[in-house]
Amino acid sequence: MIVRLFLIFSLLFFFNCTKKDLIYEPTSKLDPYVLYQDGMKAFERNDYFFASKKFSEAELNFDKIQLAAKSSIMSSFCLYSISFYNEAIDSLNAYLKNYPADKNVIYAHYLIAIIYFEQISDEKKDLEPLLKAKANIEFFIKKYPNTDYAIDLKFKKDLILNQLAAKEIFVAKFYISTQKWIPAINRLKIVVRDYDKTIFIEEALHRLVEIHYHLGLENEAKKYAQILGYNYNSSEWFKQSYKILNKDYDFKKKKTVEKDNLLKKILKIIK
Repeated sequence: MIVRLFLIFSLLFFFNCTKKDLIYEPTSKLDPYVLYQDGMKAFERNDYFFASKKFSEAELNFDKIQLAAKSSIMSSFCLYSISFYNEAIDSLNAYLKNYPADKNVIYAHYLIAIIYFEQISDEKKDLEPLLKAKANIEFFIKKYPNTDYAIDLKFKKDLILNQLAAKEIFVAKFYISTQKWIPAINRLKIVVRDYDKTIFIEEALHRLVEIHYHLGLENEAKKYAQILGYNYNSSEWFKQSYKILNKDYDFKKKKTVEKDNLLKKILKIIK
């Protein structure tokens, strides 16, 4: 009991002695121009982590909203430059929320789309970055169609569509390998319906010919072969599909006959 009372009195004595030290005194405001210059110096020597920190400090100390906004987006870009993707997106979203009328809003939306695009892996990996990249790119193209950024993002959208189609083909081939024909057909139909402008449309049509013929659905197989032949009759995928339905057909022989006929026509003209 005596020990406990001693500890209480000691604590009270310590609190009274240090009470003056605990009084809050506001610190002097940092010079935002100096902070921004420090950030730029770090940025120029590629020390993006330190630069981001300085730009953030400058943003908090600037009274002028235009300079605060500029500091904010510079900080975001620095985070992107060192592949701190999640932090960069959070920073850009904060910028868009705090400075919706700033002149660099278009660039902020573009940078968000680029960050998601750069996180895309191959067709065997996670689908989420692909979908997020596609959504952000489509949002940008719709909102800012006549910008230079939109031209770049349209090209990237085509790459994303090819990647999404590749994902569907990859899954379909897995189902084919395990003889799960219905899920395989459904995946291939997605490519035909949604990604008909990609390089994977020909393979998707061929696989549909292949599966339907294997299942004894010859009319369905012919339907997809006709689509493939009408649109891509010179492709290797069409040749493979044609051989499924015409097993004795020899493309090399056909080429030789065509070449012979052409030579005979030329000889007649010469004579």
